[in-house]
Amino acid sequence: MKIAEVSEKYGISTDTLRYYERVGLIPTVNRNESGIREYRENDLTWVSFIKCMRSAGLPIEALIEYVGLVQQGDPTIAARKDILNEQRDLLVTRMQEMQKTLDILNHKISVYEDIILKKEKKMISKESADE
Repeated sequence: MKIAEVSEKYGISTDTLRYYERVGLIPTVNRNESGIREYRENDLTWVSFIKCMRSAGLPIEALIEYVGLVQQGDPTIAARKDILNEQRDLLVTRMQEMQKTLDILNHKISVYEDIILKKEKKMISKESADE
């Protein structure tokens, strides 16, 4: 699959894909005789993984470290697991903070909805009285 196809499939710009490869977020992609990147299934798995992790807010630095450890092989399994556990804990904390913010927003919206309903009821009763 060519870079433009990967870009379209995953909604990631070609510049971002090149950047991910350059900084080591995805392993080096094979190129054909003309020097054009040809993404294979394993490359697409990495792109999908990195996109998912970035969408969740995981920092590039942690992901670079993780990918580097994966490339070093089995002796780094425990370190990789530690990175994932740490990032999961940070993500859970952010999700809890976001839930608190969502709860506050929902409460504020509810307050405004109550005010609007009261004003509408008042307008309706006034219109009924005027008739």
